[in-house]
Amino acid sequence: QVQLVESGGGLVQPGGSLRLSCAASGSGSRFYTMGWYRQAPGKQRELVARVTSGGSTIYADSVKGRFSISRDNAKNTVYLQTNSLKPEDTAIYYCNLNRRGVVPSDYWGQGTQVTVSS
Repeated sequence: QVQLVESGGGLVQPGGSLRLSCAASGSGSRFYTMGWYRQAPGKQRELVARVTSGGSTIYADSVKGRFSISRDNAKNTVYLQTNSLKPEDTAIYYCNLNRRGVVPSDYWGQGTQVTVSS
């Protein structure tokens, strides 16, 4: 059983920054892709960014150039640095760990709220 715990959300003004953290239980998270997703009320959960076990990254077009995902395998932690935040970034941000070919394949954190408002 994998447990993911997010932190770092909060209320910021447009243009501000937050660093989100996701700590995974155990020491095996380094073998799997981890990512950040977000969900606003009434909308589908969408991929924000993900990072593979090898460090390759993918970003949603809406956050390219503003957000940066990274991981510290020694700490079993993945981070999302969010810069130049916009009101449309407001959502609950969820950490995800994917174990391709394993059932269950996906584990999710409880979410951390990011609110961007003046």
